[in-house]
Amino acid sequence: MEADWTDRFSRLEELEAPAHERLRKSSSLIAFPKGAVVFGQGRSPESLLLLLEGTVRVQQLSEGGREIVLYRVHGGESCIMTTACLLTHEDYSAEGIAETDVQAVSIPRRVFDDLVASSKTFREFVFSAYSQRIIDLFVVIEEVAFRRMDIRLAQKLLDLGKDDGAVAATHQQLAAELGTAREVVSRQLAEFQRRGWVRLSRGKVELSDRAAIKGLAEAT
Repeated sequence: MEADWTDRFSRLEELEAPAHERLRKSSSLIAFPKGAVVFGQGRSPESLLLLLEGTVRVQQLSEGGREIVLYRVHGGESCIMTTACLLTHEDYSAEGIAETDVQAVSIPRRVFDDLVASSKTFREFVFSAYSQRIIDLFVVIEEVAFRRMDIRLAQKLLDLGKDDGAVAATHQQLAAELGTAREVVSRQLAEFQRRGWVRLSRGKVELSDRAAIKGLAEAT
């Protein structure tokens, strides 16, 4: 891959000249359409992916079939699930789904291993991203374990809501975002509707009283 993409990622533009040249020449551009499985549970990673454009949703599926969204990877970021698996030589324990059309840079495993060992700047790039995402995951764990579901649902509706006040998501998708059962989300949405805060339809939640939802979302 001849084009220089490293300035899209913090710290990579500071790479030592030999590491920068090897990274640029050994990488390749790949694309995934919206809805594609970027990686799946039980698979072995063969390369590190750095996203140039688009969004990948990283989620885990329990043996009982329940999903939980762990985090999202956006343009200019790397996936720490892939990083962890490359470092430990383990298979993926989660899956990545393209939420939009995605363009990414693929760095082969052997190049990743060599640069982690030989380049201080590349090593700092890898572990800085890894550390920040671990902190994000602790926030997810804290929210799932300790925060009230009605507050979390209100926050999620505000996060996902479009300018017209509509959230295009099923109850199951919202449950996956929140790490809970669909029935729990359905009951809470029914309560929101009873209060006049939302209007429910198939695959859609309309925020009819955004101020009330925001007030709940900001509750402590």
